[in-house]
Amino acid sequence: MVFSQLKTCKMVKKKIILEVKGKEISVFKHNRSDYISLTDIAKYKTDDASAVIGNWMRNRNTIEFLGLWETLYNPDFKPLEFEGFRNQAGLNAFTMSPKKWINATNAIGFIVKAGRYGGTYAHKDIAFKFANWISVEFELYVVKEFQRLKEIENKKLGWNVSRILSKINYRIHTDAIKENLIPAKLSPEKIKQVYASEADVLNVALFGITAKEWRDKNPEKEGNMRDYATLEQLVVLANLESMNALFIRQQIPQPQRLKLLNEQAIQQMKSMLSVPGFKKLKQ
Repeated sequence: MVFSQLKTCKMVKKKIILEVKGKEISVFKHNRSDYISLTDIAKYKTDDASAVIGNWMRNRNTIEFLGLWETLYNPDFKPLEFEGFRNQAGLNAFTMSPKKWINATNAIGFIVKAGRYGGTYAHKDIAFKFANWISVEFELYVVKEFQRLKEIENKKLGWNVSRILSKINYRIHTDAIKENLIPAKLSPEKIKQVYASEADVLNVALFGITAKEWRDKNPEKEGNMRDYATLEQLVVLANLESMNALFIRQQIPQPQRLKLLNEQAIQQMKSMLSVPGFKKLKQ
């Protein structure tokens, strides 16, 4: 079975789009939880999304599931109102909508948004249940694409953490340069040259080229080579910055420091790539 590729795009409030069997399904964060558009899921079946959602919420099984979910996760849920709905669910005259459910029971599982990017959203647990009611096959596709989204987010989180760690160690590194390698009363331009020279010590030790050599080889790319580093390279770079700061304070000459840092870079990359956790993260 071949699953569609995950499509992401920037929208209001960092909304993410899942592309599932030709349908775009919106996802956004609310209180650190993922909420998925029921309106978009319903469109897999019909253009009258509100009617489909309403029909689903008329079912007794649906009401019982929603009530149990709110009981587990919502301390402000109103159980008496829920019991009233459960007793009526399934009757011909019984109607239900997300707004009615929210207003009566103080539910948090649904969010109804107005405007251009509006619609009915539900916590992922509820959204998957609704997708199952629409189509078991469609639910499987939605779940797989959502899992793909979370894998991408986890990889990005790991990369960002390493990037932040690298920046912290960069400050330690530059402080060591300032305290030990820059004589008093140098011009700003000379100071800049010293910093650039030490940055290239790290660049050559890890990447094998200087910043200028990278720019000359990649004129079409924005930023610098560190912006295109892998997660492993960023972790090693953070370690090398700390090591170089220590070496500088120990007054080890630059050529010797470069050799030591290169040896450490090779050893750490080999060790890191042999760790199962990192291999899994890269998949």
